[in-house]
Amino acid sequence: MDFLLSPQSWLMAALIFSLRVFDMTLDTLRVLFVMRGRKKVAWILGFFQSAIFVTAIGTVLSNLDNPLNIIGYAAGFATGNVVGMVIEERLAIGHISMDIISPRLGTAIAEHLRAHGYAVTEISARGKDGMVTMLNCSVLRKNVDKARALINEIDPEAFITAEDVRPVRRGFWRA
Repeated sequence: MDFLLSPQSWLMAALIFSLRVFDMTLDTLRVLFVMRGRKKVAWILGFFQSAIFVTAIGTVLSNLDNPLNIIGYAAGFATGNVVGMVIEERLAIGHISMDIISPRLGTAIAEHLRAHGYAVTEISARGKDGMVTMLNCSVLRKNVDKARALINEIDPEAFITAEDVRPVRRGFWRA
């Protein structure tokens, strides 16, 4: 229990925590860039992430007599995941495909979105309670809230889903 009183033990645990937060933040971002096909960025993030990981794990393994190191490692891992997710949300890189279903106001929603520069595809469809308009609109991730607000201006009851997409070829992509 002497390790609890030693400032050096606490500093080592804090260093390991910091390294692991940085390592996992880079790792989380790297995985997201891999999923979006951004090879160069993924390579750079992977290089630095693995170098930091080796440093952090090496420090823990060479000082197993201090349980604070293990706690710092685990807490840094968990915190780094969250920090990476927060950063990725703020970067909002990529595109989202939004599907909008409206029983009565689909055409009005499509016109409103088009008036604001979004490309929209309209499809007549049959829903549980009859005919509906199904709309597909591809938007930059950073513009999802704007597009949702525009949809809600016309039909606050519209059913909206969204999923990540990677542009493959052609079409209109608002950049």
